[in-house]
Amino acid sequence: MTEKGLTYADAGVNRERHYELVRRIAAHTARTLRRPGTLGNIGAFGGLFQLDPARYPEPVLVSGTDGVGTKLRLAFLSGRHDTVGIDLVAMSVNDILCQGAEPLFFLDYIGIGQKDLAVLEQVVKGIADGCLQAGCALIGGETAELPGMYPPGEYDLAGFAVGIVNRDRLLTGEKVAPGDALVGLASSGLHANGYSLARRVLLKVDGGAFDLEDRPPELGGRTVLEVMLTPTRIYVRTVLRLLARFDVHGIANITGGGLHENIPRMLPEGTAAVLRWGAWKEPPVFDLIRRLGPVAQAEMEATFNLGLGMVLAVPADQAEAVAAAAREFGEEAWVVGEVAAAEPGGPRVVVRR
Repeated sequence: MTEKGLTYADAGVNRERHYELVRRIAAHTARTLRRPGTLGNIGAFGGLFQLDPARYPEPVLVSGTDGVGTKLRLAFLSGRHDTVGIDLVAMSVNDILCQGAEPLFFLDYIGIGQKDLAVLEQVVKGIADGCLQAGCALIGGETAELPGMYPPGEYDLAGFAVGIVNRDRLLTGEKVAPGDALVGLASSGLHANGYSLARRVLLKVDGGAFDLEDRPPELGGRTVLEVMLTPTRIYVRTVLRLLARFDVHGIANITGGGLHENIPRMLPEGTAAVLRWGAWKEPPVFDLIRRLGPVAQAEMEATFNLGLGMVLAVPADQAEAVAAAAREFGEEAWVVGEVAAAEPGGPRVVVRR
């Protein structure tokens, strides 16, 4: 307390620290503002973006919001905060991509007990990196200093993406039909889903098998930390190019709920996805979790992506060309199955071995 009485800083909120944070992150956010359509700079009461009516005469805005979940615990335990921002962007932009939308802009929310400038700068740098990968602008955000709400060294993240698609190019899944082929795009690993189970199996600190710097032979020389902090792959540039070249009927982002919850989100009633186990490459971390848990295969399929970050439904006669083009654009891709008529009362996703 000062001679003038109690201050906001005495209560735990330091304005000077906030102003210094804004100064530190300005260079990171500025990298994303070169995107056409962006107006103004961060710091106004609202972020501004101008739509291009020549490109989108019948524009439909598509929005998404998500967080990073308990993957944040890896950042807290390791002191590495430079990748979770990429995950934050990926979780939202990959979702809106499933409607055929091109991401336009992104906003973030960070809640923290006391602002640690070095940590927050790393987080925002990661968010800016993710926005650049997705081709969208970081036009605003909120960093809330909330004394007493979070333990020291911890924070939470939320992200918000807005994209655009012309109405005649909107993907609703209604074109998906039996006979369509399913093309899978490789995940980079766990992405940001299923971490409560993965941590329970893999991390000693959470009751599992390994320390962060352990190198189980199954992981090919990589540490447990490296594998678990690998950022979620952002598919925007690849998928937008595929949409421009092929007749894509539906897209599923394989996030929370794994294969069984997410693939049906692009399927019309009366249809099911039949996946051929072994048609794609499963990253070794998943078999490690399966074996050490032990975790049943059905639970694995309902929790994790198992190596499929996105699944596209396309006409069967285009499937090999779609997979080849995706590989040309830098993805690992495979034809992994097909759409079939669903059995009455049967599962919407069948994984055949």
